[in-house]
Amino acid sequence: MGEQFELEGKVAVVTGALQGLGQGMALGLAEAGADIIGISHIEQSETKQKVESLGRKFFDMPVDLSKQENLSAVVEEAISKMGRVDILINNAGMIRREFAENFTDKDWDDVVNLNLNTVFRLSRDFGKHMIENGSGKIINVASMLSFQGGIKVPAYAATKHGVAGLTKSFANEWASKGVNVNAIAPGYMATENTAPLRADKERSANILSRIPKGEWGTPEDLKGPAVFLASEASRYVNGHILCVDGGWMGS
Repeated sequence: MGEQFELEGKVAVVTGALQGLGQGMALGLAEAGADIIGISHIEQSETKQKVESLGRKFFDMPVDLSKQENLSAVVEEAISKMGRVDILINNAGMIRREFAENFTDKDWDDVVNLNLNTVFRLSRDFGKHMIENGSGKIINVASMLSFQGGIKVPAYAATKHGVAGLTKSFANEWASKGVNVNAIAPGYMATENTAPLRADKERSANILSRIPKGEWGTPEDLKGPAVFLASEASRYVNGHILCVDGGWMGS
């Protein structure tokens, strides 16, 4: 059974691999045997060191993924560097917090551009490569706000609903072509994005009271789910949004 989870010889692209959830998933894939192409807005020296300490290759691509004109070159360079891409994790994203009546056009456009437009274009272009190879795995990072509205995050909630929709749409078209498209919806994780929530003692306590597990998640909690969705073990899983939330959605 363990062989179904092995990723030896596979090449994975992970966006936003600098730190947090992206780094955690990149390390999980590397532990399972995959070589990693990490894409982030700045150099990812820590992730590179950690991946290489596992005996895997790491190719660092510092790219601003919010600039749509960069994306076609990203796909071409990644495939050229490693020869192929078997796995894509669309993790890069941003959040802007403000009440809806004060939310600016710029904040809306910035969040939609990175969280949704980039996910669409990278999935489309890497997906085409995977279809030509007859196999591939695309894992999008959704959110609890793929199901809920949240507070002070209208653009983030809208994009994460969109990511869930894109996941299902691509899966419908590509499942028969050997490409699995699924998503992970992390719950409340101890990352930079949630720092303001965790710093607010009242809000943090309220959140923790609603999580059956009773604690914030960590990047390490996404290793197993990422490996599962990237491996042969999930061969018959398509268009699924896997909640990794300590029980939040079931509470």
